[in-house]
Amino acid sequence: MTDTESKAAKLLIRIDSVLGNASDGVWAPRLDTVVIDECVLDQWEAQKSRLRCFSSAGSELAIALDRGVQLRDGDVLAWDEVRQVAIVARIMLSDVMVVDVADVMTGPDEAAMQTCIEVGHALGNQHWPAVVKGTNVYVPLTVDRTVMESVMKTHAFEGVTYAFIHGEEVIPYLAPHETRRLFGAAERPGLGHGHAN
Repeated sequence: MTDTESKAAKLLIRIDSVLGNASDGVWAPRLDTVVIDECVLDQWEAQKSRLRCFSSAGSELAIALDRGVQLRDGDVLAWDEVRQVAIVARIMLSDVMVVDVADVMTGPDEAAMQTCIEVGHALGNQHWPAVVKGTNVYVPLTVDRTVMESVMKTHAFEGVTYAFIHGEEVIPYLAPHETRRLFGAAERPGLGHGHAN
């Protein structure tokens, strides 16, 4: 039997809910001793409540989650007790630039407002999606990191710092709708926005 015939022979697995997550107390110990079949999705695919994909072992999945439910890295999609195989979602999120305006907020109100508006204008002028949470602005990497650094260095906002972190590190700080807005609004690489001259 060829690989293609083997894939065709597999059944379509319907997923209408997530069983748990690899990081929780129920699944973490169980997954240590079984075969993990990963379903790798990028940040755009993970925003969808309905999609079809293949696991690394070739199982076809038809995912149809309730509206508003978003897949997270480590979500257990299917469990085969007999074969001791778990299909687990692996979400590949882009890095995120975190712009911190906390120091600006300790200064005079007028100066803080001016700097925050200037930061918003600079980010908006690049058409970068962003989510504001407290004194942080989260911006997914939609272009090369050096371009984003260049924009921040060019503006040299006084009292504003920025750093790049893995997208997975941002998730705990955001509500599900904010995560969808942050990663779902980011354009796929190569489809970025450009200004006309």
